[in-house]
Amino acid sequence: MTNLTTLNLRQTLEGLKSKKFSSLDVTSAYIKNIEASRNLNAFITETFDFALVQAKKSDAKINAGTGGELEGIPLGIKDLFCTKNIRTTSASKMLENFVPTYESTVTQKLLNAGSVTLGKLNMDEFAMGSANTNSYFGPVINPYKKKNSNEDLVPGGSSGGSAAAVAANLCLGATGSDTGGSIRQPASFTNTVGVKPTYGRCSRYGMIAFASSLDQAGIFAKDVYDAALLQRVISGFDVKDSTSVNIAVPQFEALLNSNIKGKKIGIPQEYFVAGMSEEIIQLWNRGKEILQKRGAELVEISLPHTQYASAVYYVLASAECSSNLARFDGVRYGFRAEGTNLSLEEMYEKTRDQGFGDEVKRRILTGTYVLSAGFFDAYYKKAQRVRRLVLQDFNDAFKKVDVILTPTTPSAAFPINQSKEVGNSDPVKMYLNDAFTIPVNLAGLPALSVPAGFDKDGLPLGLQLIAKHFDEQNMFDVALAIEEDSR
Repeated sequence: MTNLTTLNLRQTLEGLKSKKFSSLDVTSAYIKNIEASRNLNAFITETFDFALVQAKKSDAKINAGTGGELEGIPLGIKDLFCTKNIRTTSASKMLENFVPTYESTVTQKLLNAGSVTLGKLNMDEFAMGSANTNSYFGPVINPYKKKNSNEDLVPGGSSGGSAAAVAANLCLGATGSDTGGSIRQPASFTNTVGVKPTYGRCSRYGMIAFASSLDQAGIFAKDVYDAALLQRVISGFDVKDSTSVNIAVPQFEALLNSNIKGKKIGIPQEYFVAGMSEEIIQLWNRGKEILQKRGAELVEISLPHTQYASAVYYVLASAECSSNLARFDGVRYGFRAEGTNLSLEEMYEKTRDQGFGDEVKRRILTGTYVLSAGFFDAYYKKAQRVRRLVLQDFNDAFKKVDVILTPTTPSAAFPINQSKEVGNSDPVKMYLNDAFTIPVNLAGLPALSVPAGFDKDGLPLGLQLIAKHFDEQNMFDVALAIEEDSR
């Protein structure tokens, strides 16, 4: 029998329907891979017993002809999606033993479609980070290594566990969340497809919030078709989330069409940044050549406020983080610091000091500062105004083009030790890893990263495609064209 974990989602669904193998076979194969790859630290909580029970039920449904569209498919879930009766930590000591009594809308949609849950995937604490080295449960290791080297590399963040798990064949697909690039950057580092849909396309109900106006649920998958299918399943309006938009969800995977003749592809001049490696520029040029050969027209565009996007993002995201994380105070649920005869204020201080990691504390302090009375107008309100200008830049560009093509990241994956050194000495350098992805979140646009090649060290590189609001279909179509010529 073929190694079942090397099949993509479409091939696995076909095999299950034709009874070539069972969901129990597939799930057992993935469990075996996870057990052999624990050195990657991709999972925080493994739910193997639950998964095997689900797989048996799926096989019965498939045999009865009543299976859902993801019946028997083993998936991994980023550990900020609440899962009923399964520990959900957001990779923080603060929630180390938190077991939700309800299911997030995204994971409920996957369960309703028949998926099997292998476990909860590691991440940066409360989704704050670009390397997955900020987890209370330890860093995630990228399954890729440089040629002739055993040095551990980062998988990207904050959804590093999801990216590493899909890349290492530990699950057929995985959920992620994207606040400033937390799906697309890890996807680029791990040779996977990572999708961040339009803000409002997916419900945020049951997601542990970082920055509510920026967070959006998305998908990691082995290829574009799989990503389109999974993204469709988790999308849709939800009355439990006031930010979800009541708009029809297209049949993304059924409508896929790599014939992009006549499409106009925007090339933003501002994404040629100082210090960008020659290999990233070559990758971008290769992407342009692929699209031109397929009949697309390249159009130079300008996104003049791109240079301010990272600064704006870290003001707004930190402000929203300080508000959202105020609920973790040791009173209602989660970690509480030990101590006798503590005043309420002392208990708050000790709990938050011991329960949060350094990066989370840094962002809470930054957010509290920019929201304070003396600085609210100077920082927060000004950032909101510039955010509007970033959106306007994209709106103007999309009057001329269908999709925008950029690199996903300024570099390939870097060593874990380097990320610690950079993060400890100069967090701003680490923040710039998201320079190409952040503007999309500020504007609420859909974007994805598609694998497009490897650097001289054999490390994967991705290209980013950005589309108009709720125009994910165009984005998937162009990504498929790149995929067909890159793999």
